Amino acid sequence: MVIIMAQDGSPRNAARSAAAEKNGGMNSGAFDPAAILPDELLGRLRERAAVHDRENTFPEDDLADLQAAGYLAILAPVELGGAGLGLSEASVLQQRLAGAAPATALAINMHLVWTGVAKVLRDRGIDDLTFVLEGAARGEVFAFGISEAGNDLVLFGSDTDAVPRPDGGYAFTGTKIFTSLAPVWTQLGLHGLDTTSPDGPKLVYAFVPRSDAVVTRDDWDTVGMRGTQSRTTELHGATAPADRVVRRVAPGPTPDPIVFGIFSVFELLLASVYTGIARRALDLAVETARTRTSKKTGAAYSQDPDIRWRIADMALAYDALPPQIAALTRQLDEVAAPDAHWFSYMSGVKHRAVTMAKSVVDDAILVSGGSSYFSRSELGRLYRDVLAGLFHPSDPESAHSTVASAWLGPVEA
Repeated sequence: MVIIMAQDGSPRNAARSAAAEKNGGMNSGAFDPAAILPDELLGRLRERAAVHDRENTFPEDDLADLQAAGYLAILAPVELGGAGLGLSEASVLQQRLAGAAPATALAINMHLVWTGVAKVLRDRGIDDLTFVLEGAARGEVFAFGISEAGNDLVLFGSDTDAVPRPDGGYAFTGTKIFTSLAPVWTQLGLHGLDTTSPDGPKLVYAFVPRSDAVVTRDDWDTVGMRGTQSRTTELHGATAPADRVVRRVAPGPTPDPIVFGIFSVFELLLASVYTGIARRALDLAVETARTRTSKKTGAAYSQDPDIRWRIADMALAYDALPPQIAALTRQLDEVAAPDAHWFSYMSGVKHRAVTMAKSVVDDAILVSGGSSYFSRSELGRLYRDVLAGLFHPSDPESAHSTVASAWLGPVEA
C-alpha cells in the first residue's frame, strides 16, 4: 500500500550523508544532542515552562532561542541552509526538549512534522515540499492544519471546502482545531476536499500564508500543554497559490507518499515528545527518592523496597521506548522498505509511548508524595501535560483498529 522508495527505485540519502559528514558519521557516536540543546538553554526553557503554563501564554522567548540555535531547520539539508540531521537525531532532540518544556516541544513538533515530511519525500526523489525546507532555513514557521472537529477520517477526508482557482491555486473554507503555534506561524499546511473539479472529489494538500482570510480564535484554555496555544483556526477562502498546492489525492486510504510521510513523521515525533516527558518524570522520582528521608526508618526513600520496586517498574516501562523509536526513525532515514505492518508500527509506538508516559508520571506522583499535587509542582504540570497525548491521532481506538487489521485483515462487510 505504501510508496516509500525513490522514484528511480534507489534510496536517496543525500541529506543523511551530509549530516553524517557534519557529525563525524551517524554511527560514530559523534552526534551530541547537548551541542544543539545545551543544559543552560534547557534550564531557561524549564523555568519559563512554569510561567507559560500558569499564565496560559505562548513561549515566544523559547521560539526565539530555538530559532537562534537553528533548531527549526535541523531537518533541512546542509545545502539548503539546515543542519542536515535525520529523523533519528530529531527524535532524540525532541525527547530532550520535552523533558525541559513539554508544551514548547509539542508546539515545535508540528513545525518539524512538515519539515520531516519534506525530508522524507526529498530523500525519495520527490521535491514537492522542498520549499518547506528552504522556508524553515529562512525562519518560516509551519503549522499543522489537519485536525477538524468530528472528523475521524483524519488524513483520509476533510470537512474543509477546497475550491480551485483559475490560476491553479485553491481557496479553503472551513475550521481547523488544535492548531499549535497559532500566534506565530507564517505558513499553515492543511488539507481540504475539492468536490467541484471534473476529476473529483480530491483531497487537496496545500500551504496558505497568514491573511485576513484566516481567523485565529483566542480559545485555548486547557488542562495542560497550555504553552502550545493550539487555537481554533477559521478559514474564510484562505488562498494557497498554485506553487503551494502540493498534492491532490483521492479521499480514503491511498498509497500516495504524502500520507505515508505525514503519518510516519507525526507518530514518531509525537512518541518522542511523550517519551521525553516520561524520562523527566522518572528523573524527578529518582531525585526525590534520593533526597527524601523516612521518619519511620531514618533511611532515604531510595532504600525503601516499595519505592525501589515502583521506580524499577517505571524504568522497565520507559526503557523499551527509546530503542523502538530509534529503530523506526532509522528505518525511515535509510529509505528502507518497511513491511506490510508499517502503519501498525507507527500507531503502536505512539500509543505505547503515550500510555507508558502517563503510567510513569502517575507513579512519579506517588513516589514524590502530596507536594506534587500543587499546581506549582513540575510533576503536577507533567501530570496535566501528559494527558494531551491521549487525544492525538492515533487514539487508542484507531491504534487497535490499525493493528487488528494488520494481523487479522480488514473487517468483513
